[in-house]
Amino acid sequence: MTAATREPAAAVVTGLGLVTAAGIGVKDAWSRVTSATVPRGVRRPTSLQDLPCDFMYTIDDLDVDAVLGVASHRLMDRFAQLAVVAAREAVADAGLGPDVWDSTRVAVVVGSAHGGLTFYDEQQAVLTERGPRRVSPRMAPLTVVNGAAGSVARDLGARGPSLAVATACSSGTDAIGTALQLLRTGACDIAVTGGAESMCSRAVFAGTCNAKALSTRTTDPAGACRPFDVDRDGFVVGEGAGVLVLERAEHARARGAKSRATVRGYGAATSSEASSPVAPSEAGIELALRAALADAGAAPRDVGHVNAHGTSTVMNDLVEAAVLHRVLGEGPLVTSTKSMTGHTLGAAGGIEAAFTVLALEEQLVPATVNLRTQDPRVPVEVVAETARTARLDCAVSTSLGFGGHNSVLVLARD
Repeated sequence: MTAATREPAAAVVTGLGLVTAAGIGVKDAWSRVTSATVPRGVRRPTSLQDLPCDFMYTIDDLDVDAVLGVASHRLMDRFAQLAVVAAREAVADAGLGPDVWDSTRVAVVVGSAHGGLTFYDEQQAVLTERGPRRVSPRMAPLTVVNGAAGSVARDLGARGPSLAVATACSSGTDAIGTALQLLRTGACDIAVTGGAESMCSRAVFAGTCNAKALSTRTTDPAGACRPFDVDRDGFVVGEGAGVLVLERAEHARARGAKSRATVRGYGAATSSEASSPVAPSEAGIELALRAALADAGAAPRDVGHVNAHGTSTVMNDLVEAAVLHRVLGEGPLVTSTKSMTGHTLGAAGGIEAAFTVLALEEQLVPATVNLRTQDPRVPVEVVAETARTARLDCAVSTSLGFGGHNSVLVLARD
């Protein structure tokens, strides 16, 4: 049976949760993203002083203690806290929880690129300044990349597979793809999945600045992230979490749940021919995109919208746009919501998948803020200035990660 005629094994999205610099909670985040509002949380951490990029997009108005309790600080690094907050919203949105589900049939798959790196840096300073006996005994459990997945599973009482995915900036998308495969194989009925990140490491920022990947627009940090703009000069790091509840369609129907969208396909490919671990590759991106379309049984002409990886780095935007144009043509409306959330690294795929679901629901494509003049070398139609209504039945979310990780999701309107 060909990809065009087969019935793809899909999963339905029944819940969404978002915690981003654009807004806290799905309603707030979507309202601000579709209003083309610049990030409301711009911070200059003391640990980044004197660096060429000394700012990031943060979620300063989230009172984690009020939501999770003071004890959460002893159990979770901030990236895990954000994941739990988003997961709680997504599960509530789906009308699920320990009182209504079989916990052994609930999987948790959460991606992160860095895990608790900020806590690691803090404890490294303690080790240097105060000696080994002063290092926190919580060092290992709070810094591991699976901290978010484990924290979400514990918080929800989920007892099915609990997995962490770490494929750099593709982690959130690969987590959702992994959850889709678990549902397809029957390993679970429900999957709580997405990505989470909160990273403020002076060493990583310094190295990324030296790689010329971060924006140095220090006099205008809110306007610094400008994907596809002719004057872009690098990405802005953001923190956040995006979580989706996926279910087997039969399971959702049996309990009378409303499907918000369908995850129809997933594709991943490695850029093994790239010139460096950080260089994007047209070949790898194209392989992933075509694999996702084939997995979904979708044709390029079906795609009406792309939430692009769109980091605001010169090379990434050009390479990605070239592939989108070659495979999908001039039809899809493209946007990069990183312009409002910042680049949330391993969380990006989860956040952007959630925004793609909302675009399909609302038939509305968010604008890319700070896009004043589109780079003439970008051959796709990027939505700028204001959100645009459109007939959207099928959409794509793309992620590209350091190390050559390329991942794509195909989602469809219900």
